[in-house]
Amino acid sequence: MFPTQLTDSRAFEIAQALLGGFDRHYRLFRATSAEAKARFERGDWHGQQRAQALRIEFYDARVAEASALLEQQFQAAGLAMEVWQQVKLHYIGLLTNHHQPELAETFFNSVCTRILHHAYFHNDFIFVRPAISTEYIENDEPAATPTYRAYYPTPATLRDTLRRVITNFQLNGEFAHLERDIDQVLAALTRQLGDFRWRANFQLQVLSSLFFRNKGAYVVGKLINGFTETPFALPLLRLDGDKDDGRFVIDAALFGEDDLLILFSFARAYFLVDMEVPSAFVAFLRSMMPRKPRSEIYSALGLQKQGKNLFYRDFLYHLRHSSDKFRIAPGIKGMVMLVFDLPSYPFVFKVIKDFYPPQKDTTREQIQRKYLLVKTHDRVGRMADTLEYTRVAFPRHRFDDELIAELKHFCPSLLEENGDDLVIKHLYIERRMVPLNIYLHEARPEQVAHAVIEYGNAIKDLVAANIFPGDMLWKNFGVTRHGKVVFYDYDEIEYLTDCNFRRVPEPRNEEEEMSGEVWYAVGHRDVFHETFAPFLLGNPQVRDCFMRHHADLLDASFWQGHKERILAGHVHDVFPYDASRRLQAG
Repeated sequence: MFPTQLTDSRAFEIAQALLGGFDRHYRLFRATSAEAKARFERGDWHGQQRAQALRIEFYDARVAEASALLEQQFQAAGLAMEVWQQVKLHYIGLLTNHHQPELAETFFNSVCTRILHHAYFHNDFIFVRPAISTEYIENDEPAATPTYRAYYPTPATLRDTLRRVITNFQLNGEFAHLERDIDQVLAALTRQLGDFRWRANFQLQVLSSLFFRNKGAYVVGKLINGFTETPFALPLLRLDGDKDDGRFVIDAALFGEDDLLILFSFARAYFLVDMEVPSAFVAFLRSMMPRKPRSEIYSALGLQKQGKNLFYRDFLYHLRHSSDKFRIAPGIKGMVMLVFDLPSYPFVFKVIKDFYPPQKDTTREQIQRKYLLVKTHDRVGRMADTLEYTRVAFPRHRFDDELIAELKHFCPSLLEENGDDLVIKHLYIERRMVPLNIYLHEARPEQVAHAVIEYGNAIKDLVAANIFPGDMLWKNFGVTRHGKVVFYDYDEIEYLTDCNFRRVPEPRNEEEEMSGEVWYAVGHRDVFHETFAPFLLGNPQVRDCFMRHHADLLDASFWQGHKERILAGHVHDVFPYDASRRLQAG
């Protein structure tokens, strides 16, 4: 229950200090995002990668700072719950005209639970539900940039309007062939719309910030024609290494919800976007992708802590409105992870086991570092994002007996029973996919061919991002509903540049040739890709397709060549759209 009177003089000061800590966090977060434009303009791809990785660390660093400040100034850990309830009420008042209230509420939760170490989200002073509405928040400051710009072309001015859409972002540099690019975007738009009637309400709404990621910048908006809305994105690239070096081009034209869903996929790095009112950006993007949860949109914008908070709220809501039981996830059981799911919920829950078979020379700490590597790395559409949680309370009666037995056998150190709750002290949550080995077993011949080609493409995209997946078995990859193959088992992942790619040496005598054991020296990070074929290519149809499209993956020179290019400073292009969407040179 909340107090009827605000009687403790410290409560308001604590609320102010908490909000000051959040404001500092968002100021730094936004500055890093805004600087992405200058890095794009000068082609600083390594700087862009560093900024994407470092920005992920900002939140925890600011939470630690705020916690230390409150402990130092107010001995916060020893304050009574009644004081914290008053702090929350003051905090709500401070957020009344704030531009990021939902993020500030999550920050409040993070600091409070860090200080007080109370169990599981049952505290009545944290924000279990949002207290401040994010609808219709506007930045009313003088000369403020709106969330989106609206353009009202006529048939005669559509081409000029498209040019204005691009030039209004005021990139510091020239376009190599802007008029040609605009013609091609206009042609793609005409093909997309087909034979349509121009309605009175014809407009383009374009978000006011470019979306930066890797080597691309994206114009994101929607075309409205009467009651019909068509989402679109225009990827911009900076040309490197030819006569147009340093100039920009419009590389592709993406239209429709499916194209946008792939662009904003959970298997890609977070965008760098300059946003004063993030909830307005999320609302705009949700209008274009209504099937995408708000939690994933917040994460895609780099606000992964807010995404994590919303995900947990959605999960609790789902638990209250479902009755099926958690079970061991279908598929081959992992050696280091125990994986379970809820059939009615499209995610899987992964818990690190307490012990592993002898062939898995690893530790819990090493596995957690691998997952952090993936979180901070460019996932290039081929590695699933993970949500990491600690001390999550599940209703025990929702677990089937087999799963309970598995958890108690493999993960006893991570379990705690608290009344009717089963508490798991540490776990990861990922989007559920169909394991590739199961998919291949059940697929039609044409689906098998597509999946094998996608599997090879996935590995090559990972290579381009300086990632060696380690264990390349089919079971460690999944198939999304868009037919993309995505890697999701990270315990053996390594940077490509840390590996040694070797060919199996020729045997020196008959005894070595006939030996059933490895007779040559193997270092810790030595990789012999030709030895993968017996494990991957037993199925004749799979082998035929793989060898036609991806035989180079069994050749050490393929891997070594990419390693040398990356070490030399090259950053590969990995496009988040199909080649058919790219605009062809005129």
